[in-house]
Amino acid sequence: MTSTAGHTQQTEEAERTREGERTAPPPGPDAGAGAWDDGLIARRAAGATGGGQPPVPLLPAPHTGRPAPGPDGADDDLTARLDALRELTGLSRPRVDAATLAEAGRVLDDAAARRRLSRRHTVVALAGATGSGKSTLFNTLAGVTISDTGVRRPTTSAALACSWTDGAAGLLDRLEIPGRLRRRPVQGPDGPGPLDGLVLIDLPDHDSAAAEHRAQVDRILAHVDAVIWVVDPEKYGDALLHERYLRPMAGHAEVTFVVLNQVDRLPEDAADQVLDDLRRLLDEDGIALGEHGEPGATVLALSALTGDGVGELRDCLGQLTSERRAAARRIGADLDAAADRLRPAYVPTGRVGLSEEAREEFADRLAEAVGAAAAGQAAERAWRRNAGRACGTPWLRLWRWYEARRAPQPAERPPGDPPGGEATTARQRVEQAVRVVADEAASGLPTPWADAVREAAGRGADGLPEALDGLTAPEPAPARPPRPGWWPVAVLAQVSMTLLQVVGGIWLLGQVLGVFTPDLLPPVLLMLAGILGGPCVEYGSRLAARGPARRYGADAERALRDAAAGCGRARVLDPVAAELLRYREVREQYARVLDPVGGDGARGRAGARQGVRVTELSTTPR
Repeated sequence: MTSTAGHTQQTEEAERTREGERTAPPPGPDAGAGAWDDGLIARRAAGATGGGQPPVPLLPAPHTGRPAPGPDGADDDLTARLDALRELTGLSRPRVDAATLAEAGRVLDDAAARRRLSRRHTVVALAGATGSGKSTLFNTLAGVTISDTGVRRPTTSAALACSWTDGAAGLLDRLEIPGRLRRRPVQGPDGPGPLDGLVLIDLPDHDSAAAEHRAQVDRILAHVDAVIWVVDPEKYGDALLHERYLRPMAGHAEVTFVVLNQVDRLPEDAADQVLDDLRRLLDEDGIALGEHGEPGATVLALSALTGDGVGELRDCLGQLTSERRAAARRIGADLDAAADRLRPAYVPTGRVGLSEEAREEFADRLAEAVGAAAAGQAAERAWRRNAGRACGTPWLRLWRWYEARRAPQPAERPPGDPPGGEATTARQRVEQAVRVVADEAASGLPTPWADAVREAAGRGADGLPEALDGLTAPEPAPARPPRPGWWPVAVLAQVSMTLLQVVGGIWLLGQVLGVFTPDLLPPVLLMLAGILGGPCVEYGSRLAARGPARRYGADAERALRDAAAGCGRARVLDPVAAELLRYREVREQYARVLDPVGGDGARGRAGARQGVRVTELSTTPR
């Protein structure tokens, strides 16, 4: 152990030096004093540099920023998903509460922190319950006794790190593992071999009686690239393990290993039965098993004490580290989990938007509130009344004028001031119309966006009744409506009938007075022609006036209806449409979080994992 500890100290000193050259400014006279301050390694590192002299420069470290995308474009997809989630949270802050977006923000921060660090290293955590033998497995993989083992529980009180290659100091700093707990494995003359880039972490027991141990496990598990769950034949079905860890992290199956340890304590047939039962429990937890070449969790049986099956686990770890995709897979799984939690805030429950029927119904309700139909009828009556005045007999018009003078005049009301009951009824109709159209627009939307739509409609409805009261229809009931071309002919005919009556009367009177030769038939016929012809002309004019009067009233009604609909559109429908447009934009961003390739129009790999139907994300506002 003495030689191993000395080798570990020298290796960590060189690793810290490389990391310091890579991320820190040029060291000054006191650079060695503050670089390592956590034990024997720090003191030896300070002594080795001559009391704070700058270390000898090494070869330039590889670039630690964002690497070039792989040939399959997987890194581009991940970057696009992260950008979409960042855009999604930015657009959603005014509408979605901060607690709902907190998990997405944590995923973005963790992903950014991990992608800034070394990409050639894969951080794998060994986790398990008390007595599962994870520390023994940790030592077996490292080839040297690093983690203490024994009957005392809990044996592991702090996380230990074992790095097969240099350059992992930044990753271990992120996990808050001090330098005195960082080790190097025993390696052959050819170096780390297939485990090049592996960083193995031995965690405390997740079921430890010490609360700080459990908190440390939860904190580190949130930042590692992959995890190996070590279970034993006695507690592989522990409810705490399945309910607190395995089931919530079912989406991380591709970076999960489940190892049944201590199989040497079981007969061969019993070991197979326990392994099958373990697979059954994992399947019930929703964890996909990586069998028959499909992506998923790896389930192995081994004995860390005898070494049986350890080689297979070492081969799996070698393949994981050689691919260097574990970090990206972990970030992708975190994105899937965050998207699943955000799903209630973005996935609609049905078609969204306002249909043409809803818009027409809203316009009808506003037209009813402003009395567009009554205004059209009033305009039609005014047109007919004016036609009657122009084409009626003079004697009947004189009589109507006399009757109108005798009738009592009603008290005049200021223009635009309807009776109190009518005003209240009109306001209620307007409010009802706004509520109905807001409910229709919010139908199918997630709760935050449905509330935003209703708030936008409510803000527009505040001044809508007053705006409708101020509307003036274009001459809905004028004193002299426009006259058609046949009116002068009707007036001339009515004047002619009146002249016949006057001439016949004068002629008859002259005969009575002896002025004219007595002959009653001609004047009587003239008077009868005038008396009967006047009403006939008036009746014909009324029949001819029906069509124009009806069209005039319809035009007046349409004008007032259009004015009311325009007011409602500007104050209610346009703000509602703006909210629906914002929702559509964030929904498209959410679809890109699930699948950056398919976007809003298809369901890709991530969308399939979340179980989102195409119609749930591809519907457009009506």
